Amino acid sequence: MEHIILLLKILMINLVLSGDNAVVIAMASKNLPEKQRSQAIWWGAIGAVGLRCVLTFVAVLLLRIPFIQAAGGLLLLWIAFKLLYDNEDHVGIRAETSIWKAIQVILVADFVMSLDNVLAIAALANGDIAIIVIGIAISIPIVVWGSNIIAIWLHRVPVLVLLGSAILAFTAGEMLLRDSRLGVWLASAGEVLHAGLPGLLAAVVIVVGTYRQLRARHI
Repeated sequence: MEHIILLLKILMINLVLSGDNAVVIAMASKNLPEKQRSQAIWWGAIGAVGLRCVLTFVAVLLLRIPFIQAAGGLLLLWIAFKLLYDNEDHVGIRAETSIWKAIQVILVADFVMSLDNVLAIAALANGDIAIIVIGIAISIPIVVWGSNIIAIWLHRVPVLVLLGSAILAFTAGEMLLRDSRLGVWLASAGEVLHAGLPGLLAAVVIVVGTYRQLRARHI
């Protein structure tokens, strides 16, 4: 049951954080004939799965270095807040007329834009390679094939973005606690702070996100 919940978290994180990737995929392949468009999307998805797995493995190794995991936690917390204020601007992506060029654009874009996904998955899985591979293999094809649907969902159901941001903030708190150096200091600061930090960060993100959504409705 714990693994199923973890997979659902990874899927949710990928869906929420892959809005940019979905738009890039749609733009890069939109000028291709229908058959080639499907091929470009699927080959891009397969390449993205392999690339994301390699990057996540590297992240898992790096997160074992003292203070690197703490720095990653702070970065993930920043990403959680950034997600609430994302302006969804996408520029500089050219529609390609060759299937191989479209695949190259998809892979390069996924590499450049995957820092948040990779960091979140590495932190959530906490070194469980099987969960990492399964989570990425399930979520990326869903993202690339359903890119338009995902974009509509994220726009029409803002609570999905809020939930994704809360998961990121909670994971950031866990990363801070797991850091081999900072975690010891936080543990010495008190049991309440140590146990409640992830939940506190998630609650702050939910409050900020809810306030922003309510404020947007009244403007």
